Amino acid sequence: MSSVPNVTLGNGVAMPQLGFGVWQVPDDQAETAVAQALADGYRSVDTAQIYGNEEGTGRALAASGVDRGELFVTTKLWNSASETWTRDAVLREFDASLARLGLDYVDLYLVHWPRAMRDDYLTILRTFGEIAESGRARAVGTSNFHPPQLRRVVEETGVVPAVNQIELHPYLQQSELRALHAELGIATEAWSPLGQGKGLLDDAVIGRIAEKHGRTPAQVVLRWHLRIGNVVIPKSVTPSRIRENIDVFDFDLDEDDLAAFATLDRGTRFGPDPDTFDWN
Repeated sequence: MSSVPNVTLGNGVAMPQLGFGVWQVPDDQAETAVAQALADGYRSVDTAQIYGNEEGTGRALAASGVDRGELFVTTKLWNSASETWTRDAVLREFDASLARLGLDYVDLYLVHWPRAMRDDYLTILRTFGEIAESGRARAVGTSNFHPPQLRRVVEETGVVPAVNQIELHPYLQQSELRALHAELGIATEAWSPLGQGKGLLDDAVIGRIAEKHGRTPAQVVLRWHLRIGNVVIPKSVTPSRIRENIDVFDFDLDEDDLAAFATLDRGTRFGPDPDTFDWN
């Protein structure tokens, strides 16, 4: 399989454009799945405190034999209402994630949700800036932030998120956010890039494109993401699908394919709306 290309983040850090996500994967299964992904050539792994699998992910990383410098590890702060997010609280949670992962640093640290109704994300991002300056996170960023929150972060903290990780797939193409990311120098990373198994891969348009290229629907959707510049983190615990999802670098989509994908945008969310989400 072809090696995964990098995107260069705004601070100059190189990030693989395709990585491996472990959302909803139990800790013991995460260890096995991450080990399989690393064996198949993935070098970027995306976890989070709320996933409950940082320890299993860390065990797989340690046992893989892959040099730490070749790995790109992302985790996220779960900024729930159970904590008042002061500077000390953010640093304490970051230290706990590092300990669970068994790492001295992460490559990317994200705040998981804006939770804008509680208005504490500016304190969090200012503290993230300190963490980045310390070198214990090579880059910091956001997840699920909308344009007003992103602009406020940049204007009021001086921290430009290296990445904004958002729900993004052919049914929710996020053109406004992607345009703002380009303006501000923020990389777009797609979570649920394959639509969470909720019918996207059964779409007839995607099926025709897949048949045209002799590929699976998942492969052409991932290729679409890569073609328009998104970073993607597909998830699977099935070895054959883990391999399938990284085997997308030896074919390309043409302009007709891209035009067909453009017709699929419905504004459909499969996950929560970041403007109202505040689950604890």
